[in-house]
Amino acid sequence: MRGTFPARARVDLDAIGHNTRLLRDRAGGAEVMAMVKADAYGHGLVDASRAALAGGATWLGVAKLDEAFRLRAAGVGARVLVCLGVPGEPYDKAVALDVDLAAGAPWLVEEIAEAAERAGRPARIHLKADTGMSRGGASPRDWPLLVDAALKAEAAGLVRTVGLMSHFACADELGHPSVAAQLRAFTEMVGHAEQAGVRPEVRHLANSPAALALPEARFDLVRPGIATYGLTPIPEAGTFGLRPAMTLLADAALVKRVPAGSGVSYGHTYFTERETTLAVVPAGYGDGVPRHGSNLLEVFAAGRRRRIAGRVCMDQFVIDVGDDRIAAGDEVVLFGPGDRGEPTAQEWADALGTISYEIVTRIGSRVPREYVGHGASGGADGQ
Repeated sequence: MRGTFPARARVDLDAIGHNTRLLRDRAGGAEVMAMVKADAYGHGLVDASRAALAGGATWLGVAKLDEAFRLRAAGVGARVLVCLGVPGEPYDKAVALDVDLAAGAPWLVEEIAEAAERAGRPARIHLKADTGMSRGGASPRDWPLLVDAALKAEAAGLVRTVGLMSHFACADELGHPSVAAQLRAFTEMVGHAEQAGVRPEVRHLANSPAALALPEARFDLVRPGIATYGLTPIPEAGTFGLRPAMTLLADAALVKRVPAGSGVSYGHTYFTERETTLAVVPAGYGDGVPRHGSNLLEVFAAGRRRRIAGRVCMDQFVIDVGDDRIAAGDEVVLFGPGDRGEPTAQEWADALGTISYEIVTRIGSRVPREYVGHGASGGADGQ
């Protein structure tokens, strides 16, 4: 396998199950919707979804219809919510496949209702409220119009409003005043909808940070994303007992001794200070290793951490191991849980001024996912 896939992402399905159980316990009786959008944050849509369901999730959340269709095609029968809707999508297929749909505008409710009529069965919808993020959903001013559109479609037998939802903007910033304001707005908007006659199965607002640290926001359902994969959404508050699921690995390619003063990689932004050993690592920005991590990010090789030497290329980068021994084929750990001394995805994110979500999600499709843990087949795939 390693000769065929010199770079690979090892995904621990047991860690995903552990994290889901932890989130379920923290939810205090609320159901868990594991967010598996963007190929399960880079971990592999179908395998990660099954691991989350085995860990106690009862719902799955995706951003786009195609993700829901892939789950159904793989035989995943759990409740699936598509959170993002645009005009002209094949909503009739979604209805036929028993997929829930979020709607944040009257026109989308109407389009879904028309699709349900074609499909010959009612659609399940979740009305999305904009409680202060100014992104998706209906603002408080437009909320009554959205509720009225849903009730009209319900009266026609074309939809069932099974959920009321919103999304936090700053739940990962402890004490941010917008959190309490959004919570108040959501409570008021839910109250209006229920007084108007909406009878939801679930009300949901909490993302990963709220699910972990904001009990009053959990309602009937929580929607953890990054925490499902073991990365903390609030780094300053600790790990919460989460276990990172992804380890990014590569096998050293060419190893060579070079003299002092040798320029390394494009632009010669790194020069060797003395005679040293360089190792080429076959992963680059074409695989998701950030180019702006050049001369900055660390990896684990030959027993300790090494900083990337010179610019990250499309398919490879170089490390300087000094006089330590390394051979072609030796394993290099780019990031992982950190229990062997390797950097974590959070450390990469901190070094780059970004979030861990981006680090794992950007790992490209040509890097196969290699599954370990309960339920893993032992093979690798390109999901």
